[in-house]
Amino acid sequence: MLEENKATANGCGKIRRGIRNEAALLALMEKTGYNMVQENGQRKFGGPPPGWEGPPPPRGCEVFVGKIPRDMYEDELVPVFERAGKIYEFRLMMEFSGKFIGVCVSLDNCRLFIGAIPKEKKKEEILNEMKKVTEGVVDVIVYPNATDKTKNRGFAFVEYESHRAAAMARRRLIPGTLQLWGHTIQVDWADPEKEVDAETMQRVKVLYVRNLMISTTEDTIKAEFNKFKPGVVERVKKLRDYAFVHFFHREDAVAAMSVMNGKCIDGAAIEVTLAKPVNRESTWKHHFNGQISPGSENLLGFPNKEDGHQKSLGKPASLPVHINGQHSPGPPEVERCTYPFFPGIKLTPISMYSLKSSHFSSAAMHLDYFCNKNNWTPPEYYLYSTTSQDGKVLLVYKVLIPSIADGSQNYFMPDKLCTTVEGAKELAAQFTLLHLGKHKHFQL
Repeated sequence: MLEENKATANGCGKIRRGIRNEAALLALMEKTGYNMVQENGQRKFGGPPPGWEGPPPPRGCEVFVGKIPRDMYEDELVPVFERAGKIYEFRLMMEFSGKFIGVCVSLDNCRLFIGAIPKEKKKEEILNEMKKVTEGVVDVIVYPNATDKTKNRGFAFVEYESHRAAAMARRRLIPGTLQLWGHTIQVDWADPEKEVDAETMQRVKVLYVRNLMISTTEDTIKAEFNKFKPGVVERVKKLRDYAFVHFFHREDAVAAMSVMNGKCIDGAAIEVTLAKPVNRESTWKHHFNGQISPGSENLLGFPNKEDGHQKSLGKPASLPVHINGQHSPGPPEVERCTYPFFPGIKLTPISMYSLKSSHFSSAAMHLDYFCNKNNWTPPEYYLYSTTSQDGKVLLVYKVLIPSIADGSQNYFMPDKLCTTVEGAKELAAQFTLLHLGKHKHFQL
């Protein structure tokens, strides 16, 4: 009877709180003149507010607030955030509870990554299919296969008209139950493209060239880009099926971009854009099938800190990352990879070999994982050095895998040198993985 009375009391308490909350919300709307509607699992307060004239606020004006207690509603939250300024729209989701709230800039992302797409599907087929199952589709970005240009790479990026449209599409697709062309697709947010200010872009003199044939050489690319004006190309750095073309002067880079975009080199129609500069102090550049480790910038034509003058740095506008043929929408920022540690969280000891390959961003760790998977002893690294003409110490590692005993090559050394030990080790591991991956009887 006591428990029954307690339950009854709790139920009555919830009803009373609900009545008070409803009254408070009505009072808030009457006071502010805002409307409130409920749609798609969220309550929308405003959007626009009363008396608003002109277009909605531009991108970058929204913040995301997480970990809101379940019993806190607009009547308490709106006044808190109005201290910062006039609210255009307040959308309250109902699934967060408990701890201190967290506030960060909302990523106004309008692009989804769609994986596990049949490789024979063309852009038009993917675009039409996505329009059938989701709303607000604007475009589909599809990358041709590196070795067979008639096929795609098994993934695509779908651009939506707004962040809301992309979020709704992700909500519909994310359960993993929807099949396209008889395949269960993979869905995630595409990594947002970092904005580069116009002033910085005005100084870029490097072009990003994609959709090249694997067999196309750097000399061929340089010769093709020199055709419209001989001697304008400083150097070319090619990685798999894309390259960076460095020019002596920006005006020549801009002219070459206009002339060469859409041209065929070795039978492949290339795409040419200005390369976007990167912050070498904070960016972990990716390219191992492809990953580029920090410290190996000089291998790709990026200048070293010791250079007497600064040269243009470049990267593709949207570079997909592949490890073992699997696609990642892009390199996540460190902040977005971390989660808060709260008291009471249970930690379970595990072996790194029980994880999946997607958990490794370091090529050296990936090689160690690869060797364990094939029942080999761990790789052995041997460091060598030389001195450049200008007196710099240059380093290279040789990698030995003694367990390979079937007659295959068991040592590997890249043909490029690095200025740091970390860069040399990563490069050697990348080089080794690349060569081991060419052998079908080795399990990647």
